[in-house]
Amino acid sequence: MRALLQSTRIVFLLTLLVNTAAYADVNSLEATIDRNPVMLDEAIRLTVTADGSADRDAFDSSPLLKDFVVGRTSVSSQTSIVNFDTKRTTVWTTTLFPRKEGTFTIPSLTIEGKSTQPIQVRVIPVQEHNNVARDYFVTTDIDLKEAYLNQQLLYTVKLFLSSNIERGSLQAPEMQNAEITQLGEDKQYTDIVNGRRYQIIERQFAVVPQASGEFTLRGPIFTGEVMAANTNQRFGFFNRTQQINRVGPDITVNIKPIPQGIDYPWLPSEMVRVDEEWPQGDSFVAGEPVTRIITLTALGVVEEQLPDIPEFYPPNFKLYPDQSNTTTVEKDQSLISQRQTSLAIIPTQPGSFVLPEITIPWFNTLTQQTEYATIPARSISVAPATGANNANTPNTPLTSSATAEDIKNDIPSTAAQPTVNAGNENKPLNSDSSDLKTSENAQLNWMVSGVLLALFVIALTGWLLTYRKLKQSQLIGQNIGTGQRLHPLEQMDEKAHFHHLMAAIKAKDMRSLSPVLKQWLNVLTSGNAPLSQFEGINRVINELYALRFSANKADTSAQSKQVTQALDKLSHEIEQTRSEWKQKDTKNRHTLSNLYPAS
Repeated sequence: MRALLQSTRIVFLLTLLVNTAAYADVNSLEATIDRNPVMLDEAIRLTVTADGSADRDAFDSSPLLKDFVVGRTSVSSQTSIVNFDTKRTTVWTTTLFPRKEGTFTIPSLTIEGKSTQPIQVRVIPVQEHNNVARDYFVTTDIDLKEAYLNQQLLYTVKLFLSSNIERGSLQAPEMQNAEITQLGEDKQYTDIVNGRRYQIIERQFAVVPQASGEFTLRGPIFTGEVMAANTNQRFGFFNRTQQINRVGPDITVNIKPIPQGIDYPWLPSEMVRVDEEWPQGDSFVAGEPVTRIITLTALGVVEEQLPDIPEFYPPNFKLYPDQSNTTTVEKDQSLISQRQTSLAIIPTQPGSFVLPEITIPWFNTLTQQTEYATIPARSISVAPATGANNANTPNTPLTSSATAEDIKNDIPSTAAQPTVNAGNENKPLNSDSSDLKTSENAQLNWMVSGVLLALFVIALTGWLLTYRKLKQSQLIGQNIGTGQRLHPLEQMDEKAHFHHLMAAIKAKDMRSLSPVLKQWLNVLTSGNAPLSQFEGINRVINELYALRFSANKADTSAQSKQVTQALDKLSHEIEQTRSEWKQKDTKNRHTLSNLYPAS
């Protein structure tokens, strides 16, 4: 019974405490700051204390934004009970950063009907106290205070630390209508300033203004924690820290608009160049594609500023442009941007042609003059598809091999024929011994000649077969799709090349398809018929190039279906070409084997 009464009393007291806290109001509200006056690069810590129950989200810092930059706000609550008297306190702490010198007012703040008193704050210039160097400060610098629109500015921030800090962070500078990018990693070194040694952390930024006019580049804010002095703590493990805040000086820059008379895409830089690359060399054959890669490089700009590369070609060329690739890297305290375009060119007619020059105008910020990045005009010669001239003799190595084999098979009958002497066939067996000796010598000579001829033919056959296999192995390069070489047996086997080509088509490996196809044709035709001779295969390859380098890539599903259909047609053309060529090869072999037609 006593236990039940005690439990009831505890529940009643807890309920009373909760109700008392819930219905309590804010009794008073007070605001204080940690320093006054404050130097321009220092921060003010504002503390607002509410006595009574208050919502944790009741603090509104918007009235402070007129004269200060408001940092992060933290909130804490504390509740105590003494003799059934509940006292609750809520504290908001925020950091204010002054942006200019002068006298400013922290206005009255209101929370749940209670208001604070306004506070006058005096912001003074950065100065030394009694010729004693400061412990921590931030400096800022910029290479140009007057620049053109989109011209890169190099902004440098240095953080000076006289002692080690527990932790800290340095924010990036801020500027309206500008793109700000950090360059590289931080640099750390030591230096002596006003007779005091500092550890210096240097950080650089690339500032690219996106609008013209006068702008203020807000200095970065450093926030850190250092060991608090005179904490009266005996053990370092329990040492307390104190927060420090420093602000870098603001810098005003004047951004000039684009000069009058500029009628080209605006590209301000200190260096611009354009280069070309021909992976296939300078050889052109009608109907065969050649890839041309053009790269535009600019210093001190972002990749979005790079203009499109103009493309002008004679009407005798089919063009299949790929999508441009852009990138921006950091090097030597500057941004370097590149635009790279890849273009598949297929000449349709043989002859001599001139590819016009490629010219890209740009504005030199050093000389303040318009200059031009240029690729000179190029004269090229397009050779006709010469596969038809070699189509009449596609199996020359096989001709020599078949002839040698047939001669080898006919050696016994050929060697026996000289033993029959037409002039002595009616002589009796008991002829003169000299005639018999002469006949035996002649027969011996014919036998020796036949044996030597047989050995020569065998050696010739072996040499021709070895040469043919070595020739085929040289025609087979490294597998571009997988980066591995084929098995040595597969290098001499047309069937292995055919299966390898079918696997590339099935995997839709567009990059490996062209070289693998050429390798198979080289082995199939012994290098006597290029790709341009096979009209059906060449037509489907051009169709695949058109799909791969199509400028309209919105409907990817439809494009994928078209690629699949084209690959199916290519498989059919390849199988048909292989069958026809093997039939022609068999016919040629049968024709060459009849060296001694029956009479």
